[in-house]
Amino acid sequence: MASDNDEIHERRIECLRPRLQQIIKADEVLQYLQLESGRKDQIRQRLNTEGNQSAANLLISVIVERPHQVGWFRAFVDALIQGGNGHAADYLQLNPPEPEVEAKNDYYVRLIELFTPRLEDMKTEEVLIRCLAQGVLTAADQEKILAEKTNHGNKRGARELLSRIVKGRPGWFSEFREILRVTEHKHLYELIGGSPECQKPKNVAAAEEIPAESCQSEEPMEISSTEGSQDDATDLYLSTDLSKSMNNLHPDISDCPAAEAAGATGGNPEEISLRDYQMEVAKPALEGENIIICLPTGSGKTRVAVYITQKHLDSRRAEGKPGKVVVLVNKIPLVEQHFSSEFSSLKLKYKVERVSGDSELKISFANIVERNDIIICTAQILENYLERASSGEDEGVKLSDLTLIIIDECHHTQKGEVYNHIMMRYLKQKHKNKKLMKEQKKPVPLPQILGLTASPGVGGAKTLNKAEEHILRICANLDVSKIMTGSIVKKELRKSILPVEPRKEVDVVSYYRKFNKIYIKMRFFFSQGALTVFLPKHHHQDPFGCVVKAIMTAIHEHAQLFPTCDLGTQNYEQWAVQKEREAAKDGDQTVRVCAEYLRRYNEGLILSNTIRMCDALSYLNKFHEEQIKKKTSPDEEQNMQITETERFLFNLLKDKTEELEKLAKDPTYENDSLSKLRTKILQEFSSREKPRGIIFTKTRQSAKSLSQWIQDNSKFTDIGVKPSYFIGGGDQSDTKPMTAAEQKDVLKRFKTGELNLLIATTVAEEGLDIEACNFVIRYGHVTNEIAMIQSQGRGRAEDSTYTVVDVKNSGVAEKECVNEYREQMMNKAIQKIKKLDQKLYNKQITEFQIQAIMEERVRQVNQKKKAVKDENPSAVKFSCRNCTKPICSGEHIQIIENMHRVNVTQEFRNLFIQRENVSLQERRLDYETNGVIACSGCGQTWGSMMLYRGIELPCLHVKNFVVDINTKKYSNCTRWNDLPVKFPDFDYIEHASLMAQGSDDEDTESP
Repeated sequence: MASDNDEIHERRIECLRPRLQQIIKADEVLQYLQLESGRKDQIRQRLNTEGNQSAANLLISVIVERPHQVGWFRAFVDALIQGGNGHAADYLQLNPPEPEVEAKNDYYVRLIELFTPRLEDMKTEEVLIRCLAQGVLTAADQEKILAEKTNHGNKRGARELLSRIVKGRPGWFSEFREILRVTEHKHLYELIGGSPECQKPKNVAAAEEIPAESCQSEEPMEISSTEGSQDDATDLYLSTDLSKSMNNLHPDISDCPAAEAAGATGGNPEEISLRDYQMEVAKPALEGENIIICLPTGSGKTRVAVYITQKHLDSRRAEGKPGKVVVLVNKIPLVEQHFSSEFSSLKLKYKVERVSGDSELKISFANIVERNDIIICTAQILENYLERASSGEDEGVKLSDLTLIIIDECHHTQKGEVYNHIMMRYLKQKHKNKKLMKEQKKPVPLPQILGLTASPGVGGAKTLNKAEEHILRICANLDVSKIMTGSIVKKELRKSILPVEPRKEVDVVSYYRKFNKIYIKMRFFFSQGALTVFLPKHHHQDPFGCVVKAIMTAIHEHAQLFPTCDLGTQNYEQWAVQKEREAAKDGDQTVRVCAEYLRRYNEGLILSNTIRMCDALSYLNKFHEEQIKKKTSPDEEQNMQITETERFLFNLLKDKTEELEKLAKDPTYENDSLSKLRTKILQEFSSREKPRGIIFTKTRQSAKSLSQWIQDNSKFTDIGVKPSYFIGGGDQSDTKPMTAAEQKDVLKRFKTGELNLLIATTVAEEGLDIEACNFVIRYGHVTNEIAMIQSQGRGRAEDSTYTVVDVKNSGVAEKECVNEYREQMMNKAIQKIKKLDQKLYNKQITEFQIQAIMEERVRQVNQKKKAVKDENPSAVKFSCRNCTKPICSGEHIQIIENMHRVNVTQEFRNLFIQRENVSLQERRLDYETNGVIACSGCGQTWGSMMLYRGIELPCLHVKNFVVDINTKKYSNCTRWNDLPVKFPDFDYIEHASLMAQGSDDEDTESP
């Protein structure tokens, strides 16, 4: 039981939490605290993924957790002092700075924050040595700063120094300013308030003899009004990247004489100007109408949106009404991009904040909406809080709270997309408002809608009428009165935005097959710019592919399988997946395992046609090693039982490995596509003064392998190719994803020129502000007309080229021509819609909206019926997908946080083994993944072992089981939500109590 002193200390820490999490350096304190290693690892992981403030917040939560050890509070204070966090220790020991000193210190933090972009140019090591000597930084600080400088350059080191120095005791500012003076940073010294009349003596010794008081004043410069007082000050430590939080300098930072010199804000919002075509498309929105702005990539859609946002908020303020703008994006990197680039100019006048799953700002989204004028966020976050409001939960957000919603890449407002969920709420309320008005009741206010897109697409339409219908449905979903393209846009784009605008027309694509050779006839017409389609004839020998196909043929014979499509194609993969599911449902282990191997060999065959043979072989070897590891128990010396089929499959690749390795090393058999790609890259980099390009490829594996291929080739290095891959952040594939921080770092290096070639998947096609490129290559991967238009838009520099390199069995040449046709059809459809009589347009839009609402109601009714028919958990049985062994019943499964399904019975624990899995190093709030669990009989993976609030629990993944519901088997369940079953919630208290009792019994029985 906690003592009174413990409660006092807890309350003190909680009261001071907002300030403590700003000034605690979590990494320095951890080493002096006695915590469970798991909790320390959790905090360090939070530090790496979400930043210092989030880690400090978690650290504080761990400290105040009960039960407490004797002397815990004193130990925490001592750890703060020993870890160089004396400022935080002062607050806890009831020795905080005087209010005037604290306010002045907060001001200095904001000042450093404002000038961070300029201060990053300091000589970091020289300044660091002085800071260390003066005691404003510690040896531990020095280690972190030097590591950051070594790994990421001087600017990152300087930024790390600034983020740490502002956490010191008051007085650090005058010391830091003097250090800038004596280290010959005169311009930076004057920038933050040093007297320009004070000249630095010729030698440092003389400089140190001059008292600081004679050269500088401790009086703060006037940089903002008193409107953003103490409440705003507590927001300034939200990120170790101090330059991110400029929005807190609200509202009149322009009063600072040096603000323009800082270059951090993007200028005065009053200076935003639009070109004629931009003003033309913006006009209806400025008059309050809902519209879609459809302009090519690079033509300034977002700039128009910023202008509309400013005018919207200005007019609301002039009328004495509140304005609230939400900018919705569909990718996390876009949140930071819009915040730090496009909308940065509005931070001088309005409060701007960004929120995403990767955001360090971990307060309530509803609170953020309330406190800020402009909120940039991922669409799912807004949808989550709209759902909270509709379900009556606290801290929800209503559409009526907002006055303008900007939807980026609005062509995604279709069925199944989160944009559409948000707009469906809007449409329902709009039609309810009509009823309220008929009843002479006050309607619920709804926000204005502004959609942005480079291409609405045609949705797979084959006729002009269907294309028109597709675009009209998007207009209806967004409730827009017009789709704006600008009548003079092309003329101005050619003149000033896109000096060279490629135009491509595919006339003929004919394939003739004869004696396994492909002859290709193509004609392309273009004016200004270039389109090239490289089509390898695939007549060369492919012994590597022949060996892989021979292995696959042997598997076909062993399992008595008869594929109906060519090996090494997408169709074959679909066939193999279907065979695996059927075999799992039928309990045919031989066919199931063979189908899984065939799918992997097919992927290896595709890779060998796309990238190097050695990369394809590495992929196959990795899969083979993983399968062998599954048959090795970590707790027993002997291996698990290996079936005849598994032994056959193991030996099949083993027998061919030497031959495949020999072939993989022979460049004679390199695929034609890779040769064409090499030629094209060399041509681009040798013929341009400043080449900068993007290669789009299909898979993450090919992106990473192509990047490595370029790095390994000295010819590329000699001509200055500096590549990096850029892939998505989800975990849908076997290839490790990129984190949001890694994506941001790559884009930043590409923008600065440190990198000049990106090898990217489709994640780079839409929205991301990638520095204008002068060449774009699509390598063996073409999707739809939207992606084509988006990727072409990446090549915005003068004399840019767009190249398609065909890969065997990819069919990209045909798809590219189809996309060309669809683009033309889309443009015609848009023009037809623009010419529609407004009454007819409104009538069609209304019909589509009512239809969408009715379809939504039917869907909800069906959902309710499905919920009524939910099966009893006891009617559900699970068996191992590989060996068909019965595992458990649904009544043994419980759910954690409406997300994780666990089985905590002792019987289940006896059925699985636990092994380490390095690829599953996730950390989430108060649970974490520890490793994988697998069938003790066959080694089939079942799920992961997770640590939830100090308890290890086996978490099941439904895709690894065959599910039997009332004797009907299902093998295609990939998500738990696919099952019509409600599992009971996990009772943490009950389970923890049982574990504690078991532990007490063991202690009692011990001698």
